[in-house]
Amino acid sequence: MKHLPTDPYKGVRDFYPEDMAVQQHIFNTWSRTAESFGFERYDASVLESSELYKSKGAANEEMVNEQTYTFTDRGDREVTLRPEMTPSVARMIAGKSKELAFPVRWYSIPNLFRYERTQRGRVREHWQLNCDIFGSTEVVTDVEIIALAYQTIINFGARPEMFEIRVNDRREMKDFYASLGVIDEESVAKVTRLNDRFHKIDRSDYLSELRLIVPGAADAILDHLEESSQSGNEVTRALNAIGINNVKVDRSLARGFDYYTGTIFEFFDTDPENNRSMLGGGRYDNLTELFGGESISGVGFGMGDVTMRDFLETHDLLPSKKAGALVIVIPTEAEFNIDGEKAAMRLRAVGASTLVDISTKKLGKKVAAADHSGAGYILVVGEDEVARGEYVLKNLADGTEMSGTLEDLAQRLAV
Repeated sequence: MKHLPTDPYKGVRDFYPEDMAVQQHIFNTWSRTAESFGFERYDASVLESSELYKSKGAANEEMVNEQTYTFTDRGDREVTLRPEMTPSVARMIAGKSKELAFPVRWYSIPNLFRYERTQRGRVREHWQLNCDIFGSTEVVTDVEIIALAYQTIINFGARPEMFEIRVNDRREMKDFYASLGVIDEESVAKVTRLNDRFHKIDRSDYLSELRLIVPGAADAILDHLEESSQSGNEVTRALNAIGINNVKVDRSLARGFDYYTGTIFEFFDTDPENNRSMLGGGRYDNLTELFGGESISGVGFGMGDVTMRDFLETHDLLPSKKAGALVIVIPTEAEFNIDGEKAAMRLRAVGASTLVDISTKKLGKKVAAADHSGAGYILVVGEDEVARGEYVLKNLADGTEMSGTLEDLAQRLAV
């Protein structure tokens, strides 16, 4: 008989308990930080009509044509597993625009799917923190969304010197291209996509490709990208004013999605071992127009769990492994397993996470295993304890003991 493989589908991950603990830490930090800025959580199905991503300006053309998981359902509808969240949230905002009090601050932690080449920091399924503000065109909105991304990284224990914020403005770049006579949308789009590779290819290769797109403007564009901007721009100066100083203008920054219209930004890890983009976002003022009705401005970012974990590992910021339970109840013999479960139920009732060791190991090995697990306490359940109705709760950290009935001990553990 042919045996099935134990490996997961290529490009996706299994989460064993130790991995899930890290994942939960990431999710909890994300949601706690977003809510500290007054953001409300939303979600949507992983299934979307493929039409959503094929609409002009809704998504990156390469992603739509080469990276989406798309299929035809039994109703002969073309469906896509969502590769990103922004088109979905724009759809939701447009659908309820008459009922919402703008500006709205929403966040989600969606599961996303892209069929791309797997490598460090890139898999085919991942989770992502998405935060967006809709209904404000004020520059302070751009500043607030970047400040939220900044605070999220800081809340993992990072220091500002561990990462760098790079900011650009699509509108300013478009105006600069127009000053050089480059005004047709196709050429601007091609230059923007090429700029997205600026730091990944040689300058000579970049200039050669740029000359094929805009022969008369190529040298001026390269000079503009390489020119340092000491004074920054309106967004970077505002960020400095609120205490965020690890930020600079980077005119080569492009972001791959076509829907960005103004401020764009990315956060980069400064460690040479992981010198890559960690998150990115920007302003998109026209995306809701795809669904009819009025245009509602939006600005937001996405932060993936894979790059987040890489950053935490690189800077030794992963949380220490926590025990699965605060208390481990240890029956001395199998015949006392039910008594152990009874004791555990009482402790759980006051909020103390409790595990019963129902293994067949000897008492000494059970105690050693409990100590190694990182649990806080052990409670032995045997013939004497059951007969007297009194138990000893031992603190594994300092060796101190508390004695009493289950009721007494439960009240002392009440959390």
